[in-house]
Amino acid sequence: FFFSPPGSPYQPVIEALGNYPQKKFYNVSKLGGAKYDTLPYSIRVLFESSIRNCDGFLVKETDAMNILDWKTKQNNVEVPFCPARVVLQDFTGIPAMVDFAAMREAVRNAGGDPMKVNPACPTDLTVDHSLQIDFSKCAIQNAPNPGGGDSQKPMAKLSPLKAQPRKLPCRGQTGCKGPCSAGDSSRNSGQFSAQIENTPILCPFHLQPVPEPETVLKNQEMEFGRNRERLQFFKWSSKVFKNISIIPPETGMAHQVNLEYVSRVVFEVKDFLYPDSVVGTDSHTTMVNGLGILGWGVGGIETEAVMLGMPVTLTLPEVVGCELTGTASPLATSIDIVLSITKHLRQADVAGKFVEFFGSGVSQLSVADRTTIANMCPEYGAILSFFPVDNVTLKHLKHTGFDKAKLEVMEAYLKAVKLFRNDESSSREPEYSQVVQISLSSIIPYVSGPKRSQDRVAVNNMKSDFQACLNEKSGVKGFQIAVEKQNDIVPVQYEGNEYKLSHGCIVIAAVISCTNNCNPSVMLAAGLLAKKAVEAGLVVKPYIRTSLSPGSGMVTHYLSSSGVLPYLSKLGFEVVGYGCSTCVGNTAPLPEAIRNAIKQGDIIACGVLSGTKNFEGRICDCVRANYLASPPLVVAYAIAGTVRIDFETEPLGTGFNGKSIYLRDIWPTRRELHTVEEECVISSMFKELKEKMEKGNKRWNLLEAPESTLFPWDLKSTYIRCPSFFDKLAKEPVSPQPIENAHVLLYLGDSVTTDHISPAGSIARSSAAAKYLTNKGLTPREFNSYGARRGNDAVMTRGTFANIKLLNKFIGKPAPKTIHFPSGQTLDVFEAAELYQKEGIPVIILAGRKYGLGSSRDWAAKGPFLLGVKAVLAESYEKVHKSQLIGIGIAPLQFLPGENPSILGLTGREQFSILFPPELSPGMTLDIKTSTGKVFSVIALFENDMEITLYKYGGSLNFVARRFL
Repeated sequence: FFFSPPGSPYQPVIEALGNYPQKKFYNVSKLGGAKYDTLPYSIRVLFESSIRNCDGFLVKETDAMNILDWKTKQNNVEVPFCPARVVLQDFTGIPAMVDFAAMREAVRNAGGDPMKVNPACPTDLTVDHSLQIDFSKCAIQNAPNPGGGDSQKPMAKLSPLKAQPRKLPCRGQTGCKGPCSAGDSSRNSGQFSAQIENTPILCPFHLQPVPEPETVLKNQEMEFGRNRERLQFFKWSSKVFKNISIIPPETGMAHQVNLEYVSRVVFEVKDFLYPDSVVGTDSHTTMVNGLGILGWGVGGIETEAVMLGMPVTLTLPEVVGCELTGTASPLATSIDIVLSITKHLRQADVAGKFVEFFGSGVSQLSVADRTTIANMCPEYGAILSFFPVDNVTLKHLKHTGFDKAKLEVMEAYLKAVKLFRNDESSSREPEYSQVVQISLSSIIPYVSGPKRSQDRVAVNNMKSDFQACLNEKSGVKGFQIAVEKQNDIVPVQYEGNEYKLSHGCIVIAAVISCTNNCNPSVMLAAGLLAKKAVEAGLVVKPYIRTSLSPGSGMVTHYLSSSGVLPYLSKLGFEVVGYGCSTCVGNTAPLPEAIRNAIKQGDIIACGVLSGTKNFEGRICDCVRANYLASPPLVVAYAIAGTVRIDFETEPLGTGFNGKSIYLRDIWPTRRELHTVEEECVISSMFKELKEKMEKGNKRWNLLEAPESTLFPWDLKSTYIRCPSFFDKLAKEPVSPQPIENAHVLLYLGDSVTTDHISPAGSIARSSAAAKYLTNKGLTPREFNSYGARRGNDAVMTRGTFANIKLLNKFIGKPAPKTIHFPSGQTLDVFEAAELYQKEGIPVIILAGRKYGLGSSRDWAAKGPFLLGVKAVLAESYEKVHKSQLIGIGIAPLQFLPGENPSILGLTGREQFSILFPPELSPGMTLDIKTSTGKVFSVIALFENDMEITLYKYGGSLNFVARRFL
């Protein structure tokens, strides 16, 4: 299916590859002629896939010709795409695998063969989202000061929240000269501990092995302990399902493993060559486009269909050409470039489109820069941001350990099918739907926040902008703090010392890996800045929750081998583990004294992180302002302790001998960065870490799991439950049923994100999910996170719409509450939905513009479905989420242009009846009648016959499962 179906009408264009006659490929460039030569590179990948997979059923000849005629057919036709592989992460991967296990059960119950239920597409599942930061800022062993100068004075005793220090001696190796003992430890005094994942740790002074820091060991132990049941399920999956690879915990993040380890660039199966391509359940799957691999994030529902052999269906997209010119400022990091491009592309309205980069500036960007830019495309709404393979790509692959012979074949193939970009070539650039020009020379350092990633703030304007946010009315940026309270100071005792908290104080500073682990320059910049800061005598206040969460061992490896990791650790940025943490709400609680001071003083405390998500309330419920920044700026702001600072005119702090230290004094130059990068980011690291990845780790290797064909469901389990999605599994579809006298479960406004809808982060003690787990005999310490419990539909349904920042117009203030209209009670959303279901009353959701904005999440559709939601009626939708609603069996309805509930005079307290005709058609208009007698029309957002078919079958899972009956 994925590399030449039998009977393909295009088999005559299969050719041998030049000097490699044993290698075969579809020479698609000969089919298209001049039309092919003007296609954007990303569309050429779609075209090749349609030619190779054309079977007359799932992919038809007309589909291939529509892609070739992209210039006239863009936005007008739907086309199928068969990706070469699938990538899953465990938060969204576990419900996918649970669904596979449930499908096996349903197929067996319906008389089919459960052994046939296997992924048809190569699938890699990385267990990377289960890490939580239970331990951070662990004690650091004492050592002479590697930076020279006088030692700092000892700090106060460790907080009870901190792990107690332990001795980490060199154990008297023969090569160790001098003492290496441990004494009292704290962040600001003591020996550093460097670490490399799964390798001996080096004492940085004596260069001899020492044990791993307690933070990593303790967090790993907690991860395996609390997630044992889930991990056993994953291991069972790896044993019984064919064509799937499970990458165990503590290896790296899904999108990073995708980039470093499982990416092929060009696939070779039985000497047949074709472009690598991928879809994944992680929104950061788009990172691989920086390597010239077409890939994007989709919902778990669509991913499961791809795993079972179905193509992804998409509207043939517009392709925006982004021309990069000029050279960026030395102070501008990749994050600055990313945020600048984000702003330009949001203004260009690229939502639902491909973006493809070209121009002289592209060759000046390393692959690390490109993958960082490509990684952020979900934040500006594009489906993907594509960098075609060029000489820079090949050079990168050579440095990362790709076989020379394989690289030669890859280059020959890509040039043969005209998928290789060459600045020196005389051929003209492809034609694009529109062109956006960006001068890299105009880019200056920025941060993003305090509530949304698209709200950029120039670093030199940060102080004044935050002041404006204090003044501004409460909303997307403002906090509406009275003028007389804007300079309030709250004293707080912490670890025997008094500190003063004020508006803008930083309490969380996290260097995390979502955007930066693929880019050595920005992570090394943070390390070099930390080194210079420590050597200058700067410190970070101990109450600030600092952490360093690399995406893979490669990051720790080059930070350690470059000698900067000890300095990061000295400032509190010690490695806490490998996986998503702060970005998904897994930050350890702030010290109680700090939390109390923030709440009592109504302080606008800040978090600064180098990730991609900063929606309000996501990072920590008492931290109301969150800024995205480059790793070196995260470290700089942590040292400053506040965002109310002008780096140009105000010092970060006072160093040795009372000297004022400014940011410019410790900011690393580009030359320094390039030198360290060349010396430390070498092919041996990639090769070594790939070998370790293949070996797994001891805990995973010793983990026991069942081997039965069907999963032995444990009815007492609070992690894994057999879901009810296949209860109505049928071979033939039924006509859409009318929705009669439905109540409105929620009346929402604009920009409702999947964070508002889908359960994420920790489970609040007062939530419906907490009540369920408590009734199961669990204590709050055992709740774990929603992400860890995505395999339990009972927990996830209760966590749907449980976000504390959900603004339901029925309630009038942020709260996960709604009104059950038959009784008039104000209840948790789940409790109200449960009552409606017991009463046999269907429910719908009213919403404003851009419903479903943000990361693609299957539970943002599955959760509402299990709450009994039959339809969503909104002014507009995020495209991916709209597709997910259809994929689970919820009708996405849209108000006519210029209409909304207010204009139509709707209060949401009415009951709504929606009649579907026996035969649906794409984009048809439906009438809705309310209990007050009002009738109005809406658009049924089914874009093609396939979406209508999926809706009739009750979603994509049931549609695919019927093939096994």
